[in-house]
Amino acid sequence: MPFPPLYNFWKPLPRLVHVTAVQKNIHTNWEAGKHLSIQRQLADLEKLADLNEGEFTLAVPQNTNLHVTAEKKPCPLCPEEKFKACYGHKLHRHLQNLHWKISVEFEGYRMCICHLPCRIAKPNFVADQTFSKMGAHYHCIICSATITRRTDMIGHINRHVNKGETESRFITAPAPKSSCEVLKEANTDVQVLPNYFTPQKTDSYFNPKMKLNRQLIFCALAVLAEERKPIECLDAFGATGIMGLQWAKHLRSSVKVTINDCNENSVTMIQENCHLNKMKVKVNTKKEDNYEAIGDGDESTDTIEVTKMDANVIMHLRSFDFIHLDPFGTSVNYLDSAFRNVRNLGIVSLTSTDISSLYAKAQHVALRHYGCNIVRTEYYKELAARTVIAAVARSAARCNKGIEVLLAVALEHFVLVVVRVLRGPSPADDSAKKIRYLIHCQWCEERIFQKEGNMVEENPYQQLPCDCHGSMPGRTAVILGPLWSGALFNTGFLRRMLFEAVQYGLDEVQPLLKTVVCEAECTTSKNFSTHSPSDENKQEECGVYIKTPDMLAESDVMPGKRKNNEVMRNATKRQKTDNSAEHPAFYYNIHRHSIKGMNMPKLNKFLNYLSEAGYRVSRTHFDPMGVRTNAPLAQFKTVLMKHSTPTYAGGQTEGPLHLTEDVQVGDQLQAATDNKAKDDEFLEENKSGDSGTVFAEDCPTYSAAD
Repeated sequence: MPFPPLYNFWKPLPRLVHVTAVQKNIHTNWEAGKHLSIQRQLADLEKLADLNEGEFTLAVPQNTNLHVTAEKKPCPLCPEEKFKACYGHKLHRHLQNLHWKISVEFEGYRMCICHLPCRIAKPNFVADQTFSKMGAHYHCIICSATITRRTDMIGHINRHVNKGETESRFITAPAPKSSCEVLKEANTDVQVLPNYFTPQKTDSYFNPKMKLNRQLIFCALAVLAEERKPIECLDAFGATGIMGLQWAKHLRSSVKVTINDCNENSVTMIQENCHLNKMKVKVNTKKEDNYEAIGDGDESTDTIEVTKMDANVIMHLRSFDFIHLDPFGTSVNYLDSAFRNVRNLGIVSLTSTDISSLYAKAQHVALRHYGCNIVRTEYYKELAARTVIAAVARSAARCNKGIEVLLAVALEHFVLVVVRVLRGPSPADDSAKKIRYLIHCQWCEERIFQKEGNMVEENPYQQLPCDCHGSMPGRTAVILGPLWSGALFNTGFLRRMLFEAVQYGLDEVQPLLKTVVCEAECTTSKNFSTHSPSDENKQEECGVYIKTPDMLAESDVMPGKRKNNEVMRNATKRQKTDNSAEHPAFYYNIHRHSIKGMNMPKLNKFLNYLSEAGYRVSRTHFDPMGVRTNAPLAQFKTVLMKHSTPTYAGGQTEGPLHLTEDVQVGDQLQAATDNKAKDDEFLEENKSGDSGTVFAEDCPTYSAAD
């Protein structure tokens, strides 16, 4: 048998030599605590390729005539199939351009890209053999992770830094842990991690822009605490625990607070924040009722229970009077669990921050999460609130519960909905009947809820008050929904929330509550009594009748059982009348319906004009230029046209234009002067003429201006 050619066994031999040397270097560097791809300088990486001749000779079989010189050096981070051994200048250029140039830097170290078989990719099956493709990757300097892309490696390191995990596993002098920042809100201190306002970069998310949302929820809980004591309340997504801490710190023994979070780091942060505010902590990290008390003091006062569970699990296991849901995004995944065990006449509040889908920027996501078809309209914020309430009502109805909406707020960053729970199939049916479709005209923005009933209407356009379908070609309207068609506010509950805001000194939320109260009553009056809950609290809310000091005084003045019953009947009748007068649905934007070439009146004056025309009218918190009114769109435009003035290039003014009057007076004076000159010429001609007679009817009459 002839001797095989030299090239048949030349190729695998250098690979054998190289892999043996690399394995030795890897073993040496891992003993030092780091991977060989992590170096401080490029020269340190080049030293790994300095293999002496003896190491090569040991690996090469003795029966070969190959002569391996020490001048050629292999790449320590590439296999032989990718890069063969070469001279020093070529290897230096290879290490600098391929490995060092695209490395990731962290605390003076460089994580170079590695092509060694440290990370096995998806295997490829060819015939009877299996080949594993080796992919390029980076080795993390903090943990043992291997990541393929440079951008992903940078994000991976940033997450370590945000969590405070900056101590490398091989650095002898550990890096100082990132200091936590202490923030204060409503006399409550919370400890937060760096980048606390970015939910993707930290476990303990704290958004300062949601302060208004937290104050609204606190006022709603304070109102419920006045009805019955004590109440069990749950903050299902605690994060830093700021909301539950505010509840326990201000309401004291009126509430039993439970703060839950499924993240272990967040639970630890909540416990530290409880100790920071001198609160006793009762820890429950399992599904069983095994509690561990931490801290000093009595369990009945200033005690917060901290749990580490999934939000759906804890709401299925226990009953609460007040539940608040504030996940990052939509809340629809937790509604069924929230209504499963909530007590009768309890309150469920939820904050939805998926405004891209609710505000019709991602319509397919709204259809997926809420089963609702929406488009961008001038009243898109109220459309978002009604979309969320419809999902809440459907979840409550599946649990044989109905809802009454107490508050619905849609601002720039969130949509907040607060509802009271009514047990029983009858309230559930009443709530389900208020979920209806909406017909929206895309030409004039007119809108109306579809009529109740299951009969198919031949021409749905007839339900719209406008005649755009008759005057415009094609399909002019769309069907949106299903949406909540009932009221969005409860006036009595809102007034008590305003009273609680004044009692606890929440100044930021008071202007919003005043606007919402006016919107609920659909009035422009702003006379609020914030000193004591008086007549505005005499309102039936979800079947709950609350006695106030004024009512007690009234019953004492009028003795006798019959007279007392008569007063109660009259008060109940008055409450039913107030509840039946719901605010109109949706609103109009005054700029959207302005007339081209005309100056609109000021918004407050326009509200007075509509009120004088006999319509209910108010401003809305959804839109600073929005008008909530029961006037049809045609009458809305008529009043707007009547009180608008033409626009002139000289300037835009409101109401009667003084410039126009000056121009008219000037024109009259100029015309009178011209007429007087002509008359003087006429008189001179008559005086010099033969007739010598001047008739009275020929002489013009002059005004006082002449």
